[in-house]
Amino acid sequence: MKNPPTMISLGPLLQQFFVERLMQQRHASSCTITAYRDCLRLLLAFAERRLGKRPACLTLQDLNASFILEFLEDLEQHRHNSIRTRNARFAAIRAFMHYAGAKEPASMNIVQSVLAIPLKRFERPLVGFFSRAQIQAIIDAPTPGTWSGRRDRVMFSTLYNTGARVSELTSLRVMDVSLGSSPAVRILGKGRKERQVPLWDDTARQIKRWLQERGATGAEQPLFPNRTGGRLTRTSVAERLQLAGEKAARKYPELSRRRISPHVFRHSIAMHLLQAGVDITVIALWLGHENPATTHTYIEADLAMKERALKNLQAPRSISVRYRPADRVLEFLQGL
Repeated sequence: MKNPPTMISLGPLLQQFFVERLMQQRHASSCTITAYRDCLRLLLAFAERRLGKRPACLTLQDLNASFILEFLEDLEQHRHNSIRTRNARFAAIRAFMHYAGAKEPASMNIVQSVLAIPLKRFERPLVGFFSRAQIQAIIDAPTPGTWSGRRDRVMFSTLYNTGARVSELTSLRVMDVSLGSSPAVRILGKGRKERQVPLWDDTARQIKRWLQERGATGAEQPLFPNRTGGRLTRTSVAERLQLAGEKAARKYPELSRRRISPHVFRHSIAMHLLQAGVDITVIALWLGHENPATTHTYIEADLAMKERALKNLQAPRSISVRYRPADRVLEFLQGL
């Protein structure tokens, strides 16, 4: 008689995954750890509702393929996650399962069944972007008579100038800005990769005035702090930008029908650089794209560039032939 399979406790595996794999072996960034943590917290909460078991009582065998599929469906149906977000959360689960399979070979059947679940395909819409005039209206929208309004103006100008991701923007410190003869900002991007992005003279002057006003005394202090001096959250930046967009919509009503987000600012500077004739590889470096193919999406969205290319190529000449129906066709039509 075969012995029943040994139940593998989930809690210790999760702790080892974060400490041993992510922190020690991969030296993952805080953003990666936070994203994985949030995903697995959602998974444990779903397991408690679905299976009636507290997280401390869960086993690896509970995370079989059918359960994971139910969790992914719950993300879409009840949490209203997009397919892209669903895939990102599933990627965190897959990373944990790879680790669990290596640590517990007896669990390979469950691990392989979960890893066999494919990522979901989704439509890739053209990137959205704002015109220069719309960007300027959003930057000018915050009230200059308040501390937060002045901060938001400088912050939005920096966001557009650098094309930074919102997490990169909130992580900027005073020491990351150089305001000498060649003003620039140092950004720590995905995969702990640093890049230097030049600043327009006007953006550099705004940052200089802002630093003088806030009186930053420490190089490690956030460049754009909240009221208490701490780091702004990504949600706070998105909310401030949304408020500015609603105010700018009074001048440009079409903005009220557009989604205004930090990432659209990133798309906008990329499109404006492309339209100004900047090489696509330079734009990829500007945005911190690891794969230049990611930057090609901006070419796909630039209709004006395609129209210019079309004008440089003559259309093939074709001879139009007038259709003359046979008599039997005419007889058929007349008999209807």
